[in-house]
Amino acid sequence: MARKKILVVGGTGYLGQHLLQGFSSSTQPYDLDLAFTYHSNPPPQKLLQALPHHVLSFLVDLRTGHGLDSISESFDQPDVVINCAALSVPRVCEADPAAAMAINVPTALVNWLSSSVGKDTLLIQLSTDQVYEGVKSFYKEGDETVPVNVYGKSKVEAEKLISSKCSNYAILRSSIIFGPQTISPIPKSLPVQWMDSVLSKGNKVDFFMTNSGAQFMSRIWSLSF
Repeated sequence: MARKKILVVGGTGYLGQHLLQGFSSSTQPYDLDLAFTYHSNPPPQKLLQALPHHVLSFLVDLRTGHGLDSISESFDQPDVVINCAALSVPRVCEADPAAAMAINVPTALVNWLSSSVGKDTLLIQLSTDQVYEGVKSFYKEGDETVPVNVYGKSKVEAEKLISSKCSNYAILRSSIIFGPQTISPIPKSLPVQWMDSVLSKGNKVDFFMTNSGAQFMSRIWSLSF
């Protein structure tokens, strides 16, 4: 089997780091070349030290596309691109809708993949259940998207762009993504870590019931492991 080239866009975020760690595992049943993009300069040293030396990293600005050409030159055409990059905190998106649209709608990435560089590349786009209105449980793929916040609206626009411009893609609408802390801790609060900090102080926490988060994570882990 030929070596596969996998590019994780947004590799320094929560999901991105876990995917890189999984793809780098020595238990992988196939050979692959791995690369990731980052926006903070430089990428976290803890993450770089934990990954095999052959994993490549690229500084990329998704708003402008600056840095994507360097991937073409040094990594060649990826077989799979997983886009984990996003401005994903709803209140931040509400405060700066222009930034949310510029980052969450991956126009530059799609244009790059639509060129001769990535015509056969599979693009896996991380979306959200916030594309729905949220008035019922267990939404289905074909249900109408009625986002009620800027974050959801930006993800709907991203889905429209990808479905109209790309021929080989998969869109994953996640709910709550949770799990252990990353190799290089990220600054935003994570569900499991937040619950642990609150409960360890003896405080009460109100919960809601959902199955979609756990189901989604099992699929992500199956992709990475």
